[in-house]
Amino acid sequence: MYDVAAYGKMIADELRMSAYAAALQECVTSDSVVVDIGTGTGIFALLACKLGARKVFAIEPSDAIELARETAKANGFENRIEFIQDVSTRVSLPEPGDVIISDMRGVLPFLGQHIPSVIDARRRLLKPDGVLIPESDTLWAAVVDGGELYKRYREPWESEPFGLDLRAGRRYVVNTWRKAYVGAEELLSSEQCWATLVYRTIDEVKIRDVINLAITKSGLSHGLSVWFNSILHGKISLTNHPEAPELIYGRGFFPWERPVEVDAGDHVVIELRADLVGDDYVWTWSARFFGKDSSAKPRAAFNQSTFAAGLMSPSKLRKVASSFVPKLSEDGELEKFILSLFDGTRSIENVAREVHARFPNRFQRWEQALDEVSKVSAEFS
Repeated sequence: MYDVAAYGKMIADELRMSAYAAALQECVTSDSVVVDIGTGTGIFALLACKLGARKVFAIEPSDAIELARETAKANGFENRIEFIQDVSTRVSLPEPGDVIISDMRGVLPFLGQHIPSVIDARRRLLKPDGVLIPESDTLWAAVVDGGELYKRYREPWESEPFGLDLRAGRRYVVNTWRKAYVGAEELLSSEQCWATLVYRTIDEVKIRDVINLAITKSGLSHGLSVWFNSILHGKISLTNHPEAPELIYGRGFFPWERPVEVDAGDHVVIELRADLVGDDYVWTWSARFFGKDSSAKPRAAFNQSTFAAGLMSPSKLRKVASSFVPKLSEDGELEKFILSLFDGTRSIENVAREVHARFPNRFQRWEQALDEVSKVSAEFS
């Protein structure tokens, strides 16, 4: 979840805001119903009202929605915006939207539940002839010289501070992609389209494709840069291309296991995939480096994945195996007991007193149990 300062940075991104405002202006009429998914502090919902929308449904699971309510009231829109604190996939609306607007991408469109949420909203919350903003995102990739960025992340694990060998941490950082502002001057290859997401028709939440990138400039390559070009509506677009002015999104940087010298005329075959696992994506990227002679054997080859960057103890891995037979821990028993008392007849204080009586070794006073009960109540009640 973002804090208010992060939302402020998004609002301060003039290129992003101008493009989204222009898209709304082309779509919203005095009879429009607008659905703002992931409204955050409510900027798109407010813009829709300012442009004359008859009704706006602003959906946001985080407490940022409280600030959105305040700003709606301050601007005189509280009667036209209905705020719903939940994830959109659990929301039903009294009427479908003429326009659905969202910006839940992050650095790249494959982020958390972004794509499943858009698919669900298109099917359930949008009129058959309704408008989706954005309409599409196209992802592009190129081989880059990202030496400074690469050094920044690897050096702590290779510099042997105080004479200590910390190289075990290296495999985690080289299997982690990150946000980076890699510039056009750092591109070493041609650019190639990796995937196009058309939100009107997309049904798949994962992507896998192979691209062949021709090296156009000799240098030391450190990884792959990935960015997107977005069509918001009609001819209104947005891009975080390396040559474009910087946007809040940045660009994705996928490092190699080690730097590789490349020469103009070489080519790199890359398989890049994103698989939704639970609430977020596992990224996998493999690279094969070939010289001008295009020999069958690559000069260098890497297989990397964010799965290898996950820090998980053997005991935790054992607990998620399909053959594991789970039994509740004390924490599990505690939460189960608290939830069993949420029957609509007890106050939080009464529940806390019963929890204290049931788990006296854990809570010396009922006030201590109150903190735990309040957390569970905030999550599930």
